[in-house]
Amino acid sequence: MEKNFDINEQGFSIRCKMYYNKDLHDLKYIVIATYGFGGNKDNKAIEKFADRITTKYKGFGVVCFDWPCHGKDARNKLILSECLNYMDLVVSHVKTDMKAEHIYNYSSSFGAYVTLRYIHEYGVNPFEKTAFRCPAIKMYDSMAAHITDEDRAVLNKGKEILRGFDRKIKISKEFLDDLAENEVSQYDFMDYADDIIMIHGTKDEMAPIEVSRDFSEKNVIELIEVENADHPFSNPKYMDFAIQKIQEFFAPEE
Repeated sequence: MEKNFDINEQGFSIRCKMYYNKDLHDLKYIVIATYGFGGNKDNKAIEKFADRITTKYKGFGVVCFDWPCHGKDARNKLILSECLNYMDLVVSHVKTDMKAEHIYNYSSSFGAYVTLRYIHEYGVNPFEKTAFRCPAIKMYDSMAAHITDEDRAVLNKGKEILRGFDRKIKISKEFLDDLAENEVSQYDFMDYADDIIMIHGTKDEMAPIEVSRDFSEKNVIELIEVENADHPFSNPKYMDFAIQKIQEFFAPEE
């Protein structure tokens, strides 16, 4: 089952979607799920994951939300500090209003970047367990690879360029500079290593697996490599494998 709701705090209105099995008021485990750049809270991969985990384990729910400028969000200029604010407000809502006893995180691509940055900048990890699929650890490199000389000329004039799929998102030079200055691979996450797994495809062209290999080795984080999987895990067989591994990692203790 699913339910849409909004979190209205600090001048923001965060559009959220909740997945659950039967009882909305008996959820001890909440997974906050985030997606890649240009996506939205109606993400099919998250829906598939939510269906599997809420069916398999009692008391599980999954919350997904629209990042700023994504989906039905009202903002029109992407600012990374606001992405961090959104994450913090959703964590607070899940903890305080939904009274979740255990909070997990499942994030992919850009969502994984924001989650890692959130953990570093807030100096605390609210997630008991975190699973990253195809994380864009060097998010600036992933974005810059698709910016032309013409785009850069526009950015250098103080104007924005448009990126995205169903909804076009305004990208500024300030946004890209922020990504470049705050590359999460430079930070230390060893204190959280036991509570994180990473799943990455060997054929990922958006976020090269070599970056995840270096990051996982540096931080002693388990990395599960999926042979021939691309960035979105478009082959259903590979996606099923990834979901199965995340389910096993999130399994409640007996």
